[in-house]
Amino acid sequence: MRAMTYRGPYRIRVIDKPIPGIEHPRDAIVRVTRACICGSDLHLYHGMMPDTRVGQTFGHEFVGVVEEVGTDVRMLKVGDRVIVPFNIFCGECYFCQKQLFSNCHNVNPNATAVGGIYGYSHTTGGYDGGQAEYVRVPFADAGPMKIPDTIDDDNAALCTDAYPTGYQAAEMAEIKRGDSVVVFGAGPVGLFAAKCAWFMGAGRVMIVDHYDYRLEFAKRFAQCETLNFRDVRDPVWTLKKESDWLGWDAAIDAVGCDASGDTLHRFLGIRPFKLQAGAANALNWAIDSVRKGGVVSIIGAYGPPFNLVAIGDAMNKGLTIRTNQASVKRNLPRCIEHIEAGHINPKDVITHRFPLEDISEGYHIFASKLDECIKPMVIPSTAH
Repeated sequence: MRAMTYRGPYRIRVIDKPIPGIEHPRDAIVRVTRACICGSDLHLYHGMMPDTRVGQTFGHEFVGVVEEVGTDVRMLKVGDRVIVPFNIFCGECYFCQKQLFSNCHNVNPNATAVGGIYGYSHTTGGYDGGQAEYVRVPFADAGPMKIPDTIDDDNAALCTDAYPTGYQAAEMAEIKRGDSVVVFGAGPVGLFAAKCAWFMGAGRVMIVDHYDYRLEFAKRFAQCETLNFRDVRDPVWTLKKESDWLGWDAAIDAVGCDASGDTLHRFLGIRPFKLQAGAANALNWAIDSVRKGGVVSIIGAYGPPFNLVAIGDAMNKGLTIRTNQASVKRNLPRCIEHIEAGHINPKDVITHRFPLEDISEGYHIFASKLDECIKPMVIPSTAH
């Protein structure tokens, strides 16, 4: 089969790899019909995630058709169209029983830090991902969900991560009717978080970013206010002014470690030293712009090491901080209801489509913010 492989920072290529086989009776093999490049994949692409090994296939956002199942798989059969959540989980451990599927204790040797994720370094288990023609899906009765006939593959692909992750970001913000919500980051997850904030009852929503084309897209997609932090001297001061100096009720960090806006943080966290797990500028702005007693929801991806975070400000302001990788399977039923009701059309964020053979160009365009790219989709030749 053809598969994307990592060769080092900023270096990927498509090569021939063996089609994966059943390794455990609970496995399934899925033929990929749609995959996406996620903003989190760029952390790998940039060489910012530890233990990202040469030869790994990335891709934790994919859907496809079941080609083969192990002898213990009961819930799926060959030919089923499936959404495969980016989380790999057993469905049986202490954390899975609490529906904390992103925290499964049985799928990753580093499970004290994170559960299993497809195609996301050996820090998350070393599993190959779905930017390929075929992928092995462990615990096939636990993770995948059959795609309803009402949902096409494009919308289904956005349900593997970006949309339910944005939904959980809004859910974790504990939004009450009429609350003001500021979202940092106008990438796909930030866009979905802003859109879903309205579902939770928000009275005001604003997205903060520094790319005008993304902010214009946010106005259309999420019907929200926007702020380009490059246009103001102090984003926190501006956000406080916009909230009658009290602060916003809730703030969502949908950026994570690959942040812009502060020279010191980028110097220490990204280039040249990489002394912390990326730049925590968005998180610090979230802490400082939310009101006392407010909520900060962190859904952006950070690496395991430390960050220079204003935790003292958070403590003194009495903030509630909620964070986790999204537990996609838990969120899917509600997310699909919103699609079927016509409240949201996730595939609207897809701006570019690339054949698998051209995926390196897709990474380059997405990472470099070229051609007003919001979300790239990858289509293997086996999709047809």
